[in-house]
Amino acid sequence: MDIATIIGLISGSILILSAIFLGGNASIFVNAPGILIVVGGTVAANFIKFSMADVINTMKVALKAFTVKLEPAEKIIVDMVSYTRIAKKEGLIALEKESPSDEFSAKALSYLSDGYDEGLIEEMLIKDIQLTEQRHTIGQKMFKGMGGSAPAFGMIGTLIGLVQMLANMNDPASIGPSMAVALLTTLYGALIANFICMPLADKLAFRSEEEQNNKKIIMEAAIGISRGLSPLVLEESLKIYLSPKNRAKMSKDDTEGGN
Repeated sequence: MDIATIIGLISGSILILSAIFLGGNASIFVNAPGILIVVGGTVAANFIKFSMADVINTMKVALKAFTVKLEPAEKIIVDMVSYTRIAKKEGLIALEKESPSDEFSAKALSYLSDGYDEGLIEEMLIKDIQLTEQRHTIGQKMFKGMGGSAPAFGMIGTLIGLVQMLANMNDPASIGPSMAVALLTTLYGALIANFICMPLADKLAFRSEEEQNNKKIIMEAAIGISRGLSPLVLEESLKIYLSPKNRAKMSKDDTEGGN
């Protein structure tokens, strides 16, 4: 569970709702036709832009922003180094007994234990990384598209409301409420775009980068194991993927563990 995403949504919702309730009658911010125009129009536009399969897959990808917590790169390096020690001591075939928590690591170890050559392992793992990145990119594009469509449909709703207001200018009492309803659709569009869609697109992009980095570490380790690198050499080569701070911390932990 990604706590940061949950905290952001809850705290943002509380702040917005507090501003609404403290300002007076909260019911004036609820308008069914406006919600239908903005939400319905945004979703409909998405179905026009993308295929049904892409839309469904994106919903699954979006859940990752809330439910999936990726393992730290340092933990992955420690795991891959331990597999290197096993391969050195018992041979590559011994890796088939290992059960990594993530699917990509399991796939890499399976290729090694099955005796795939270095080139084939690299080719297949790179293909997996590329296809995963492609799926993630579609999800990001979809949320960015929704972030762009929502304000546009908000403006459409506002224009519809203004037309209806101008058509009833003979009734001055209805002008104020009609204008409020017209402006509500702009508010809905802005909220959906800037509070939900665009932040989720950015979160998915960040998560994608993290996952790609982890997979590159695993691929690099698998190639190193196939080449017969020593655990120490492999660990040092994998530390390149870490930030200087985490690299130093990991080196310090290794020193303390050795003592």
